[in-house]
Amino acid sequence: MKRLALTLALSTVALTHATPQQVIRSGVDLVSLNVTVMDGERFLGGLPQDKFSVFEDGVKQDVSFFTSERQPIALSILLDSSTSMDTKIKTAQEAAIGFASRLGPQDVAQIIDFDSRPTVVQTFTNDRALLEAAIRKTTPGGSTSLYNAIYIALSELKKIRAESIAQVRRQAIVVLSDGEDTSSLVEYDAVLDAAKRSEVLIYCIGLKSRNDFPTKGFNEADFVMRTLAQETGGRAFFLELLPQLATVYQTIADELVSQYTIGYSPKNPKRDGAWRTVVVRVDQQDAVVRTKRGYFAPTIQQMTSQR
Repeated sequence: MKRLALTLALSTVALTHATPQQVIRSGVDLVSLNVTVMDGERFLGGLPQDKFSVFEDGVKQDVSFFTSERQPIALSILLDSSTSMDTKIKTAQEAAIGFASRLGPQDVAQIIDFDSRPTVVQTFTNDRALLEAAIRKTTPGGSTSLYNAIYIALSELKKIRAESIAQVRRQAIVVLSDGEDTSSLVEYDAVLDAAKRSEVLIYCIGLKSRNDFPTKGFNEADFVMRTLAQETGGRAFFLELLPQLATVYQTIADELVSQYTIGYSPKNPKRDGAWRTVVVRVDQQDAVVRTKRGYFAPTIQQMTSQR
């Protein structure tokens, strides 16, 4: 596979907040975590801070920021429109439109259509009519450039800057595809690295119908989607029935507004760029916690450049 020169810096400078007096800045000084807590299929909200413990490389950290308040969302919706989606595109469009219609008044979304190449068919907006029109423009044809599409989505989300607290947003990508990548210039390892360096939650929906036959290639696609979701604290879904799409989109929408935000200043003072593993635990019976698996420590060069 051809290699693409990756020239975009993908360290995140997204902001998160709880109150007008509290602002936390992700990056070198504070690690920010989006945390989902579930009991079976039920989201557990309203838990107090003292129920949570955060560990970095096995060392318990001191939580300096915590909120369970709903945050506005910046959402990138990626739709596979390759040839294999021909018989599925209408159902996929209606489900995506329903998802976009659930945006809150402070939320924004963009639409990226991808086949042989990804296209941003609608830039970030809160206008539901524009989002619906963009989704309906997608037509099947060509191959699948999944990695290119996710890389572009990460880059577009990185451009979002909060000029005021009211503009601070949680960032997420929701990608729908029915098969493996066949035509991207960006390699999977580069996309995974970019995702792990971001503060973006990635939700993947692997779509197939009962007429699809399992293949080794599609299993590879499942692995890719599952890994991207797990590393970023998102979730992967694999569907055999098209009518299930609307329910999955609703689940993702509910999760995004039910998450906790936790921040801490790492006890490890090293600026060595090394990977640090993060684990969040909740003192609640039957609770299952999901967040990103870790982050890359800053480097001295990064610290210097941000001064």
